[in-house]
Amino acid sequence: MTAPLANLSIDLNADLGEGFGRWQLTDDEALLSIVTSANVACGFHAGDPSTMRRVCELAAERGVRVGAQVSYRDLAGFGRRSMDVPARELADEIAYQIGALEIFARAAGTRVHYVKPHGALYNRSVHDEAQAAAVVEGVRLAAGGPLPVLGLPGSRLHEAARAAGLPVIAEAFADRAYTGAGTLVPRTEPGAVVHDPDTVVKRALGFARDRAVTSVDGRRIEVDVRSLCVHGDTPGAADLARRVRSELAAAGVRVAAFI
Repeated sequence: MTAPLANLSIDLNADLGEGFGRWQLTDDEALLSIVTSANVACGFHAGDPSTMRRVCELAAERGVRVGAQVSYRDLAGFGRRSMDVPARELADEIAYQIGALEIFARAAGTRVHYVKPHGALYNRSVHDEAQAAAVVEGVRLAAGGPLPVLGLPGSRLHEAARAAGLPVIAEAFADRAYTGAGTLVPRTEPGAVVHDPDTVVKRALGFARDRAVTSVDGRRIEVDVRSLCVHGDTPGAADLARRVRSELAAAGVRVAAFI
């Protein structure tokens, strides 16, 4: 069902700070002039202290919300390899990453506004109750308060967050394919990433206006989301994000941070 036009509002987020040392992947400068929320790499899949500080400073200058993008400890695999990390150890590593980013966010005059898992941890916490609970425990350790958790609607992560009294923010991916069950198609499968700009824009409008997406097997999947992600490591990500935001605005959709 299409939402009333007057109520259409959505956050636009992207993964940022995904570099390490001299190696840079994301166009942070350009993307921070477009998105309303920045998922900042915290050093476990990408990101180093200087990059984290720079991105937090740019985000604060431009009124972009800072979020901690936490990951398995997997620099070599960019956080996209699933790992069996003991629950207590994973919780400690989540808290460590959030705390590291919080230092630079506070120094820049802002704070960590939310947490979003990255890559394999994101996908694992969709269905793995133990790993999802460990992520939430890490958030609680670091935050000491109700820090929102950004993730896939209906995930174990959101169930655990709600049980712990944390706010949950449902998100969708304009540039990722969906299964008939409403989960993301694994990156190891063909067509998992949507590259055609027209298709990405069409899907973004569908999420915002119709609260729905068509799965790879042709099913209509209803998804009531508050945030829309465009991956920062996609070639031409800034141009794509700019076009998505422009088309959303032209369609009467207000693009604004969810908090």
